[in-house]
Amino acid sequence: MALQAEIHKRLGRFTLDMAFEAGDETLALLGASGCGKSMTLRCIAGVEKPDSGRIILDGTVLYDSARGIDMKPQQRRTGLMFQHYALFPNMTVLQNVMCGARRGGRRPGRKDAAMLALESMGIGDLASRLPRQLSGGQQQRTALARMLVSDPEVLLLDEPFSALDSHLRFRMEEEMRKVIREFGKTVLLVSHDRDEVYRLADKVAIVKDGRVDRLDKRDAVFADPGSRTACTLTGCKNISSIRPLDGERVFAVDWGIPLKLSPEQGIDALGLRMHAICPGEGENTFRCRVCDVIENPFSFTVMLRPLEAPEHSLPIGWEMEKELWRRMRAEEVTVHFPKNALLQLKG
Repeated sequence: MALQAEIHKRLGRFTLDMAFEAGDETLALLGASGCGKSMTLRCIAGVEKPDSGRIILDGTVLYDSARGIDMKPQQRRTGLMFQHYALFPNMTVLQNVMCGARRGGRRPGRKDAAMLALESMGIGDLASRLPRQLSGGQQQRTALARMLVSDPEVLLLDEPFSALDSHLRFRMEEEMRKVIREFGKTVLLVSHDRDEVYRLADKVAIVKDGRVDRLDKRDAVFADPGSRTACTLTGCKNISSIRPLDGERVFAVDWGIPLKLSPEQGIDALGLRMHAICPGEGENTFRCRVCDVIENPFSFTVMLRPLEAPEHSLPIGWEMEKELWRRMRAEEVTVHFPKNALLQLKG
């Protein structure tokens, strides 16, 4: 494995206790704000010091509390890109990137290396500008150039699109995908945006309260999250606690309905993605009252409550194309929840 990290750090009442490995791939750390994702990157880069643990990059020990090893940030060959880019405001674009060349140990020809990096990002003509004279996308390209010119062995991307307007994100994400593909080594991506993670990552680590709750290939995590936390972070809006009824059925407590299901041992909740609900009869068929209809730019979210469910039960969201709802619009509808669409969750 290219990167091995075991990081323990106490921050007031919060404890960071991260352990994972990553090869030549993009591993996304997906979690809510404050769960320890960014601190993990900072510890790997050497900006923060763990209380204990070990960090190894391509066989080189960057940090080992037991052996007293703690390399300086400029010795680690890690490329950390901060959320808001951390460009020096009183330096030009070229000078900012030259700082990266210096950290990479390129004393001769630093200016040439920095200009080459800027040109590869398509912003060579902005070399003499100050950061405040740049757009958000141009600032990001500058930060990328500064990171890449140091010839890092791992890229550490901390919410790389959070400082951009929504209309810029898609374009910059495509550029980031190209950078990652050409880099070809280990990339750690911190995010709380499930769509961003799905488009960029090979593997996903779900982070909860400073720990890795689940780590697997991207498609496996989204198809079978395994826990409430992972289910929520991968975008599932319908989640209910359950209690067993018999070997083939459970009762969805929050939705107030029984469901046919062969529950795995230890599960205590179910998830149902809004697009997985099917019209008409089938497995787990229910006649439902339409509680509300929410119009999205390109779809409708129809809130349903099964007629047999108590009035206080949570409605179930069903997302569908606008044309489909316009054709079937009614105060009551019949739908079914296929067993293979019910996500079995623990914790």
